[in-house]
Amino acid sequence: MKKSIVALMVLVGIVVGIGAVSAATAVASNGSKASAAPPAGGDSGAIAIAWNHELLHIVQTPGAQPSTIHATRSFAILQAAIYDSVVSITRDDRPYLVSVPAARGARVDAAAAQAGHDALAALYPKWQTELDGQLAAELAAIPDGTAKQNGIQAGQSVAAKLLALRANDGSAATPPAFVAGNQPGDYRPTPPAFAAPVFTGWANVKPFVLDSASQFRPDAPPAVTTAAYATALNEVKSLGQNTSMTRTADETVAAKFWAGPIWNTWNEIADNAAVAHHANLETTSRLLAVLNLTFADGVIAFYDAKYHYAVWRPITAVRLGDSIGNPAITGDPTWTSLATTPADPSFPGAHSVISEAGATVLSSFFGNDGQVSVTSDVLPGTVREFTGYRAIATEAGLSRIFAGVHTRLDHEAGLTLGRNVAQLVLRSSNSADFGANPKAATPSAPGRYASGY
Repeated sequence: MKKSIVALMVLVGIVVGIGAVSAATAVASNGSKASAAPPAGGDSGAIAIAWNHELLHIVQTPGAQPSTIHATRSFAILQAAIYDSVVSITRDDRPYLVSVPAARGARVDAAAAQAGHDALAALYPKWQTELDGQLAAELAAIPDGTAKQNGIQAGQSVAAKLLALRANDGSAATPPAFVAGNQPGDYRPTPPAFAAPVFTGWANVKPFVLDSASQFRPDAPPAVTTAAYATALNEVKSLGQNTSMTRTADETVAAKFWAGPIWNTWNEIADNAAVAHHANLETTSRLLAVLNLTFADGVIAFYDAKYHYAVWRPITAVRLGDSIGNPAITGDPTWTSLATTPADPSFPGAHSVISEAGATVLSSFFGNDGQVSVTSDVLPGTVREFTGYRAIATEAGLSRIFAGVHTRLDHEAGLTLGRNVAQLVLRSSNSADFGANPKAATPSAPGRYASGY
């Protein structure tokens, strides 16, 4: 259990060094504006951030996250539930998917706390005791009365309805077995463990906002016999080898710095951006909902592309280089990458998708200019400085080339995919049918925005 929100922010380990603005005047470029007079309990976004941090704690605990369910689904459900519960009360903005009747005087902080608790308790029942403790502490800080109880009821109702809408989204399906190809360019399990590919069926999960997983599927990458492929492979062969003499010391640090789950790091960046900008509860919950809906759909989309094209990883390509039939490629059967290769196909790059998506969303809320300091989740005490969110996205994507696990072709396709998904979610967040994608059930909850955004 966390001692305080202040301690929570220190533990997150990312400090956003940008000029803060008041929540009363913060305006996102996508049209979202914080309320001039936040409702009771809505001055601070601390509760939304606290539940985000709790989920980060859960997914970073070994064995807590089911191996066949991607963590971005949980982040999206959590923050959508918090946001929809808040705007069910304020009516200042459109909900993602669910609106319930709630008295205007209801406490939005009570609603957010209850929605966050109920969402995570349903997703992670083994964590019930810890989650109950966090909820009790948050509710204890809110004055008792009708307003508090109305807020609690709104949070309970929204979380229950949203969880029901996602109950049969395909995430619980048994992943299909992957059959590896044997032709040049075909993906196959990679050394040293040759582990079975992961999330082979995640493209079949119902998107949160996209019409389909393939909506922004990248064009096919260049064939392995082309000059473009040779250029990309030779770059990672040189820079990404474990004993590379061409990779700089700073590039080696970057390769190791970004080795953790990239959606975790971007959530930490977003949490602290909201704090630095003094964002109120409605703005903070909107930011985290849009961000994580984007991440969830970005993951569905990149797994669609990964298994559609099933491109082999650099370590396979380099080791089998002499069999490709490309005169510009020379194989090296002993070549080893700096980092262990993830167990899924190469194209497009996940870090590039998520990082470009994160930078696009955060820039739309807070702009892209300003110093940002990021502390690594995997290299304790290591801090890197950036001039904005775009600079973070660029380095995070390129770091996978330095690590030897992706080519520049993967990186560039990932940037485009991430940007397309983020821009769609941001545009849709001001649309009358946001959240009501063709595969989604129609929410039954009455209310001003019951049909979605």
